[in-house]
Amino acid sequence: MEDIDLRHKKVFEVISQAGEEVGQEVYVVGGYVRDFYLNRKKKADELDIDFVTIGSGIELAQRIAEKLNANNLSIFKQFGTAHINYDNLDLEFVGARKESYRRDSRKPIVEDGTLEDDQLRRDFTINALSWSLNKDDFGRLLDPFNGIQDLKKQLIRTPVDPRETFSDDPLRMMRAIRFATELQFDIEKKTYQAIEEMAERIEIISKERIIEELNKIVMAPKPSIGFAHFFRTGLLDYFFPELVELYGVQEVRGVRHKDNFWHTLEVLDNVSEVTNDLWLRWAAIMHDIAKPATQKFVKGTGWTFHGHDAIGAKWVKPIFRRLGLPLDERMRYVRKLVRLHLRPIALVSDNVTDSAIRRLIYEAGDDIDDLMKLCRADITSKNDYKVRQYNRNFDYVEKKIKEVEEKDRIRNWTNPVSGNEIMETLDLKPGPMIGDIKDTIKEAILDGEIPNEHDAAFDYMMRIKDKFLDK
Repeated sequence: MEDIDLRHKKVFEVISQAGEEVGQEVYVVGGYVRDFYLNRKKKADELDIDFVTIGSGIELAQRIAEKLNANNLSIFKQFGTAHINYDNLDLEFVGARKESYRRDSRKPIVEDGTLEDDQLRRDFTINALSWSLNKDDFGRLLDPFNGIQDLKKQLIRTPVDPRETFSDDPLRMMRAIRFATELQFDIEKKTYQAIEEMAERIEIISKERIIEELNKIVMAPKPSIGFAHFFRTGLLDYFFPELVELYGVQEVRGVRHKDNFWHTLEVLDNVSEVTNDLWLRWAAIMHDIAKPATQKFVKGTGWTFHGHDAIGAKWVKPIFRRLGLPLDERMRYVRKLVRLHLRPIALVSDNVTDSAIRRLIYEAGDDIDDLMKLCRADITSKNDYKVRQYNRNFDYVEKKIKEVEEKDRIRNWTNPVSGNEIMETLDLKPGPMIGDIKDTIKEAILDGEIPNEHDAAFDYMMRIKDKFLDK
């Protein structure tokens, strides 16, 4: 019994008793067992525990729910599974299965099976570990494929021939890379070669399943590991070709530019050190996405990428749509940061105007702090002096932002004079002129001609009204 996680021993004992009462063997399987040996302790509200039984998972779950007095039993007859939420645990029960696949389908032919059948269909050896909850050998570890040794070796390996594993479900190629990224493990040579050989099979996987795995990699402590594997195996070509296009260095007259693919991954890692925000990490991935489209060699200047910020911002929505990412405020946030990511460095000057700072604050709004995180992450020079200089420059910009913000309160700005007030005061009907007047007031505030206050803005409107009313 020494292998069992003692935190949940009482629940396991109830499940064991229920299995004996219905005459079914039952085992704890999968990630929960793996993470126990990795000493990866998750928060209580994140704990999912999977159980396999030799027989009906639904029947076993119903008996367990009775014994635990659990009212929130969910049954999914079409999948033969059942869930119980109990004491911040998500307990899932399924009958042991064996599966066979046709070449042209991801949907298996499923039949009842033995524990051995069920273990054989697992994706990786480290996920085929299980604990017996049966009376005669309660707590015994079952490790048919030497998964414990692979945990010690920090190795991702399939239980059977990897070509068979990946043919059964090509998403497992991405899962291999995801586990290698999250755990910072190596992928066994044969397994890696199989991914390289079968990369095109990922095309039959839905974008919903792909993006779920991809986002887990984006949220890993060092996501560049996963993207490097995607690139080297060829998987990346099939779902994110724009990122692949960043790879490579051109040279003209001895002048080279940096490899923007590896630079992007370095920026992503840098951002990941300071935030767990998925969308700020996506902004790092996308910030230079249009550089290949804007790349140009200019004699006397070198390589330029003029406009890659604006064009990259336009690319965000179609790329998000194709990947299955949301097209709501999260997409707009990423698009904004891509569009603005060059602006702060352009403001590094002793004589930079407050107006330029106001405009940056106005455009970035509450995302100004995230923008500065992205800008600092974008410093990937190997020259320590340059890195220190860039950081001093950004220190200066942030100081100016703070000064202007305290004085002018531009962040998340709204016009001090509303459209209704303009119409009532000037006896106007709704129309484009109202927007023109509000824009003129906005420009005056951003340029520092008038303070960001209602009375000053109202007086300014009265001074300039005739040039609109006389039209």
